[in-house]
Amino acid sequence: MNIILLGPPGAGKGTQASILVESRDMIQLSTGDMLREAKDSGTDMGNKVAEVMARGELVTDDIVIGLIREKLQGDKKGGFIFDGFPRTLAQADALADLLDEQGESLDAVIEMRVDDDTLIKRIVGRAEDARAAGQPVRADDNEESVKYRLMEYYKKTSPLIGYYYAKGQLKSVDGLGTIDQVKAAIDEALSK
Repeated sequence: MNIILLGPPGAGKGTQASILVESRDMIQLSTGDMLREAKDSGTDMGNKVAEVMARGELVTDDIVIGLIREKLQGDKKGGFIFDGFPRTLAQADALADLLDEQGESLDAVIEMRVDDDTLIKRIVGRAEDARAAGQPVRADDNEESVKYRLMEYYKKTSPLIGYYYAKGQLKSVDGLGTIDQVKAAIDEALSK
């Protein structure tokens, strides 16, 4: 089973991806993790990634698709979770073409719906709790930065919701429940 987790920053995609990896033996393809891994790999693709990142530029869609292609050609286990990709309609088309080329399909797109105000309180509160406990905190886990990240998400990524809805692949779950409630909602969505 191949799925995409969609949702704004802080919606819990990473947490739920980890649970799916554990419970369904899936492979999480996190764009950020793949780029960091490639940068340090010494492969041709890795050297391209390292050069682009060293210049402070954004990695092109072609490079990300190349990294995903490499992963799809390896062990498939229980399928793939696309986390952080696609973020744009062009990337969604490129992913569809790649999956088709590899004889794979996209089984579901799980949208983790959240209320913005609650989400902002959640992220800022989590950062304050971590600070109080002396743990590291993301520099951009403050109200202003979170609002900016949400705005970027809605501008660039939210069109994917309509795109996958039109393809009949979108399944929405309430992302504001407890971790177990969200897990149960995702399990139910995937079993339909």
